[in-house]
Amino acid sequence: MLNRRAFCTALLIAGLLGWGGGVLAQSDPLPSWNDGKAKQAILDFVGKVTREGGPDFVKPAERIATFDNDGTLWAEQPAYFQLLFAFDEIKRQVAEKPELKGKEPYRSVLARDLKALAAEGNKGLLQVVALTHSGMTTEAFEASVANWLATARHPTKQRPYTEMVYQPQLELLAYLRANGFKTFIVSGGGVEFMRVFAEKVYGIPPEQVVGSSGVVKFRMDAAGKPQLFKEGKVEFIDDGPGKPVGINRFIGRRPILAFGNSDGDLQMLQYTAGGSGPRLALIVHHTDAEREWSYDRKSQIGKLDKALDEAAAKGWTVIDMKQDWKTVFPESR
Repeated sequence: MLNRRAFCTALLIAGLLGWGGGVLAQSDPLPSWNDGKAKQAILDFVGKVTREGGPDFVKPAERIATFDNDGTLWAEQPAYFQLLFAFDEIKRQVAEKPELKGKEPYRSVLARDLKALAAEGNKGLLQVVALTHSGMTTEAFEASVANWLATARHPTKQRPYTEMVYQPQLELLAYLRANGFKTFIVSGGGVEFMRVFAEKVYGIPPEQVVGSSGVVKFRMDAAGKPQLFKEGKVEFIDDGPGKPVGINRFIGRRPILAFGNSDGDLQMLQYTAGGSGPRLALIVHHTDAEREWSYDRKSQIGKLDKALDEAAAKGWTVIDMKQDWKTVFPESR
């Protein structure tokens, strides 16, 4: 089956690599969170690290919070949204190059046959990503992602992908920033893909997005204009053990709060929780089959197994989506 690491690797080898989130002033900074242990853990943590003169006070410059993206800030089923973008791009490009229609892996992509695509192994993913993520300028890639986000709809929820974000997390991001935190995305997704929408959707500027990346080279184009071109070489995989490495490389401070949802976030959570002083490690557990999806240990997308066990052993805060969130998605615009 298609898994996160295979997709990240394919994106990298091939060269991959608003919605404001503001909250109105109110007595409850997290109105979409049900009262309970999870919500209280967040409120207590923010309260103690921002209380000047208190034993757990953390200077604003050191209030670093990192969030995974897929499955933590927005949904990730039935497949990572960046993969669905690649599929839609294949459909668009096949319309321009009909000779590709009968060839694999494009035939499987057009049929949305994930099993057939998985049977091709990384080779199929490489070909899909190569056609949709490389051999172009960074500006051209940004434009293709922006166009897709403006028109595409989730295959089952029929909502724009920018409305597949989690309302409780939008509130949390705003609450943290209001209390002097600097919020970062640290995700296995492509950094250039996420930067197209992160500021509009989450209020997180592009320089605070850390993700997987491929080699980008500077050169003059045919018209003599300086451009950055995406090439087919691996630069960095920001997943699993790569996440703490990425945090060190691009942020330069160990977070005091980290939020994930899968085993791909385990090392980021360990790195955050292992620092000195007050720490908060949080995991979204997808338990709501009615409003979203229910999955964990055996899922091919967003598998949560080892990290769930570690959370129980280390006392990390696990958010039960069904029990802890009053609502999941924002109201449609």
